[in-house]
Amino acid sequence: MSQTLLGSVRYFPIMGQPLDRSNTMCLDFSGTNKDLSEIDLVSTPVFDAYVFGQLSDAGKQFGIGGYMEHRAIYGRSAVFATSEQDFRNIHLGVDIWALAGTPVYAPLDGRIYSFRDNAGFGDYGPTIILEHDLNGKTLYSLYGHLALTDLEGLSLGQQVRKGDLLCHLGPFPENGDWPPHLHFQLMWDMLGNTGDFPGVCSQSEKDKFQEICPDPNLIIGFR
Repeated sequence: MSQTLLGSVRYFPIMGQPLDRSNTMCLDFSGTNKDLSEIDLVSTPVFDAYVFGQLSDAGKQFGIGGYMEHRAIYGRSAVFATSEQDFRNIHLGVDIWALAGTPVYAPLDGRIYSFRDNAGFGDYGPTIILEHDLNGKTLYSLYGHLALTDLEGLSLGQQVRKGDLLCHLGPFPENGDWPPHLHFQLMWDMLGNTGDFPGVCSQSEKDKFQEICPDPNLIIGFR
């Protein structure tokens, strides 16, 4: 039902232009990518050089991927630790990798539900969450790893129109110390959270969070 509802709405391109095979490539951060075992992921400059080296070699502006991906990159930060047997490594959103300062636009009408700087190595950094009325059903969208200046002047309940300039990709280290990218995630239920929402879950919680967090590609339009 949620996929049908999400597919029934016309969205503004979140990066200001359609993401397609001409300007975008898929990036693999799962355990099947052997490159990841050969680079120092804890070093953000090294990680950054790897990501943007791939984009440069392919002649692409954007890298994309990650929804429900079983990732191999979260060992770089204690943020994702639960226990050795139940480590959080299932990605619940889509990442769009691009240069710091790249603008991000609101895909549909909404209001500011919350905003916060989730500071700390490996965290979201500056984060904005919007609340939307989607044909009578409430949908939330999260934008993480932003620029600190994007949080200036915001107020709870502030109206946002489809196509408005919402934020920008932040540089490291202020973006949570990641190579610049947008973490874009959808939620049907905030589970009582404000300012933050889990962007990664453990294998044992996968079914629960997949029900709450629909596929953002239904809005982004890249397959």
